Amino acid sequence: MINFIQTVLSGILLGGIYAAVATAFIVIFRGTRIFNFAQGEMVMLGGFLAWTILTYTSLPPWLAVIVAMVAAAGLGVLLERLAIRPLIGQPLFSIVMVTIALILCLRGITIIIWGAFPRRFPPLFGKRALEIGPFSFSPSLLYGTIIISLLVLILWWMFSNTRRGLTMTATAEDHQIASALGISVKNSITIAWAISGALSVIAAVSWLSGRSVGFLAAEIGLRALPCAMLAGFESVSGALLAGIIVGVSE
Repeated sequence: MINFIQTVLSGILLGGIYAAVATAFIVIFRGTRIFNFAQGEMVMLGGFLAWTILTYTSLPPWLAVIVAMVAAAGLGVLLERLAIRPLIGQPLFSIVMVTIALILCLRGITIIIWGAFPRRFPPLFGKRALEIGPFSFSPSLLYGTIIISLLVLILWWMFSNTRRGLTMTATAEDHQIASALGISVKNSITIAWAISGALSVIAAVSWLSGRSVGFLAAEIGLRALPCAMLAGFESVSGALLAGIIVGVSE
C-alpha cells in the first residue's frame, strides 16, 4: 500500500510540471487561438537560458531564475513579433505551419549558441530526497509543483477577474470584433507569448534541476500535450487537474 501511495504522490508531483507546460499551451491558444507546436522547444530554450545565467553569473539562484524568466518572456515577444504578428488575419493553417517551422529554428539556434551536447543542470533544490514519513520526494518536483500551482491559480484569477485577462479571452474569440470594441489584438497576443515564455523557464527549472539540459528536454512538450487537450485548451485551472491525471497515469 505504501508503494502504491508513493507512486500516486510522485505522479501528482510530475503532473504539476506537465501542468506548467500545458498552461503555456493554453495561454497562447486562449489568447490567440493558435496552437504552438514549438512549446517544447521553448521549454528547452528556457532551460538553456536558466543554465547559462546560473553558471556564468554570481546571482543568487532565485534571482537567476527570475532573470531567466524575463529573458524567456522577451524571447516569446520576439518570436511573436517576427513570426506570428505578420500573419495576423491570414489563414490559421499558415500560422500553425510557422509554429512548426519554429521547432527547427529554435533547435538550430540552440546548436549555434550552446552546441549539441547536453549540459549538467545545477540541483537548485538540493540533491537529497525529502523524507516525509515513509514517503520520499524529489525536492525539485515538490517545490516546483508548489510554485507552478500558485502561478496557475494566479493566471486563472487573471483570466477570470481582470480587464487584461478578459480582453485576451475576447481577442481569442474573434480578432475583428475585439478590434471593433477597441481592444488591442496585437498587445493581447504579445502578452500571451510572453507569459508562455516565462512559464517555460519555471517548467524547465523544475524538470531539469539535477538532470541534463539538452534537446531531449523538448519532449516534455509532447508529454504535456494530453494535459492541454484534457483541459480543452481553454481552462487554465483545468490544466492543473489534467496534469495530475496524466502524471499519475504515467
